[in-house]
Amino acid sequence: MGSVDRPKKRGRLWKKALLHFALCFVMGFFSGFAPRSTAILFSGRHAEHLVPAARTKSVERLVVNSTVDVPGSSSVREQGSHDDHPPPLEVAGAREPQSPSQRLLIVVTTTRAGDRLQGALLRRLAHTLRLVPPPLLWIVVQDHADALATAAMLRTTGVMYRHLTFKDNFTDPAVEADHQRNVALSHVEYHRLSGIVHFAGASNFYDLQFFDEIREIESFGTWPVAVVSTNKKGVVVDGPICHSSKVKGWISKDLSNDKRLLVTSTDMNPKPPKINISGFAFNSSMLWDLERWGRPTSLPDTSQDSIKFVHEVIQEDETKLKGIPADCSKIMVWHIHH
Repeated sequence: MGSVDRPKKRGRLWKKALLHFALCFVMGFFSGFAPRSTAILFSGRHAEHLVPAARTKSVERLVVNSTVDVPGSSSVREQGSHDDHPPPLEVAGAREPQSPSQRLLIVVTTTRAGDRLQGALLRRLAHTLRLVPPPLLWIVVQDHADALATAAMLRTTGVMYRHLTFKDNFTDPAVEADHQRNVALSHVEYHRLSGIVHFAGASNFYDLQFFDEIREIESFGTWPVAVVSTNKKGVVVDGPICHSSKVKGWISKDLSNDKRLLVTSTDMNPKPPKINISGFAFNSSMLWDLERWGRPTSLPDTSQDSIKFVHEVIQEDETKLKGIPADCSKIMVWHIHH
């Protein structure tokens, strides 16, 4: 009887050994496809904010999404914010020369109190900025009273941002907009963020090639903007006339009845008839390298009105302006009046 059971036991042992080998083989095979670290798998929603290190040497410690304080303004703290304090100045500027493709884009958006479409417009602009190759920092400036809802939205965009707030009261929308721009520029100056500054209205539409073009700017850049009025159903082209990258004049031409944009000498102006701030970008070093840019240092409060200096350069020194793209022959920015 014992001699009969012995082969059966031996057969069961072989079956168990084969089953164990098969299980080990399958587990080993599929473990080869697993990631080496589980950090990204289980890092939560903040994983979407990571920026490839090779493209962000100059801002590697600035990859935070937060509402922050700046001198002269107030701030709403974000719950669970990564950074409640300004980063050290030495990490804000580039430590080594950067190629244009590595330059930080500093996109500044001002807001209007009581704008019912503002949340939707900011979210749409955020979707555009997500498509822009990094590094890019989005600075949103807003009245303190309206900041909580926007702060919650900004945390979900996947865009590296700073949310700046203020408590000042204004009756003139244009004065308020310039104040917001100065709040943003003061933040850029305080942290010495090295890059190209562009003022992007929440209602702007962009050709993505535009962001590649403005990374090539060394000092100031300008381009034509199509201003679309939804109420009047009209389009006005506003901006420079260029030969190569040199600005030769300025136009503000209504295309409602003439869609061919035929420009004559009577259409051109030696100075811009009005400044469309969405039609300009500049190197942020002008905010702290005063000697290089010829900014006055003896006048009081010059650092508090940087946007005034930007306007003066645009109106008075065309030699600093580079037309974008070549010959200013393509409209890449559309501003919608709603």
